[in-house]
Parts: sequence; C-alpha cells; structure tokens
Amino acid sequence: MNPDPLKTWAREREIVLSRVIAAPRERVFEAFTDPAQITLWFGPEGFKTETLEIDIREGGRWRFTYTGPDGTRWENRMVFLRVEAPHLLEMEHGADVDDDPGRFRMTVTFDAQSDGKCVLTLRQLHPTQEQRDATIGFGAVEFGYQTLDKLARHLVGG
Repeated sequence: MNPDPLKTWAREREIVLSRVIAAPRERVFEAFTDPAQITLWFGPEGFKTETLEIDIREGGRWRFTYTGPDGTRWENRMVFLRVEAPHLLEMEHGADVDDDPGRFRMTVTFDAQSDGKCVLTLRQLHPTQEQRDATIGFGAVEFGYQTLDKLARHLVGG
C-alpha cells in the first residue's frame, strides 16, 4: 500500500501564502468559518462563488462552484479535517468528485499580534511536485493573494 502523499509534508510540494490582516484573530477566523461571511469574499477577483452546500465543522464540507470572468466553471469541494478556533483550520480541497486525485491538503493558521492584527498563513500541500508547479503556473499564488486581499477588505468594511 502506498502512503498517502498528503500525510507527509514536503516543501517541494507546497505553496505558502501569508498576509497581515488589520483585524483581531477571532474576527479573521470567524470570516473563514461563518458560512454567511466566507461566501462574500472567498475566491479571486472577478470570480463568482456559488455555494451548493456548506457545513464548516470537523467532518463537514463546502461544495461550491467558481465561475471565472470568461464564464468557465470549476466545481470545488473542501472537506474540513480540523477546526480549532481561533487558530487553525485544516482541510482537503479539490474538485467536487469523490477520490479526486488532484485534491490537496490546506492548513490556515491565524496568529494574533500584539497590535490587534492577525497574521494569516495559508499552506497548500499538493500530491506531487508536478501538480504544485502546474498549480502555480495556473495562477494559484496570484489568485490566492487576490482572495486574501478580498478577505482583508471584507473585514475592514464589515
């Protein structure tokens, strides 16, 4: 039996994004775990996010469709593995199909700062280095930072 590549962290298969958010850690965590909020800001600029099902808790899942500016649709599924308020989320993210070979592990940490801000760090672990490289080539880093920018704007305006 082959070991699950998503259980062993390897730097050559990861993408790491980090952003300081001008809001307390608890508010940032809540924006990630409140179904009414996450659907307002999650996704890159110009993309529409349509929720099909959402249950953000350990063992729960979020099924959603991204529609890009050109009308292309991507069916997504996140399965929440750990929800430890207010400092950690861990999930698997992939296409909205069972046993998606392209799914990746994602952890999001929320670190409180003494100035009332939060450092959010998002780590993706892909099954292979080739998939990681293809994901970067597709625009994952730019799209990820656009998503974090939208989160920051949501928290300032909300």
